[in-house]
Amino acid sequence: MPQIPQSLHELTVGQLSARSGAAVSALHFYESKGLISSSRTSGNQRRYTRDALRRVAFVRAAQRVGIPLATIREALAELPEERTPNHEDWARLSRAWRSELDERIKQLGRLRDHLTDCIGCGCLSLETCVLSNPDDVFGDRMTGSRLMPERGAADRS
Repeated sequence: MPQIPQSLHELTVGQLSARSGAAVSALHFYESKGLISSSRTSGNQRRYTRDALRRVAFVRAAQRVGIPLATIREALAELPEERTPNHEDWARLSRAWRSELDERIKQLGRLRDHLTDCIGCGCLSLETCVLSNPDDVFGDRMTGSRLMPERGAADRS
């Protein structure tokens, strides 16, 4: 991993990419989503403060465990301006995100358990398909993977 001299207080996008392991395009995307910020030089080049390294690490760690970017952005917005997330921030946020992750794990378990039934169908149009039609309330009245309006008696003749 490339070392950045302590005397260097601003990083180019290439330096931030090399040091963080995030692609330049990912850094631009994070910036467009308000997860990191930069200033511009007189030549209109991006410059990031050193704290962007910790913010990028925070974003990437949260993404690895499945936290959506919008949720990450909200968490970062709660921090005082220019402060990077620290150990206490991560501990607090991970406690808050735990229930969300537990619910996703349950959903994935349910999907896994029903996957064999779906593959056996072959067409995703079972009368009650838990994958293409979860929580189906119309399956008792009609079949198919999409809801079609019922025709009246006049239409049937």
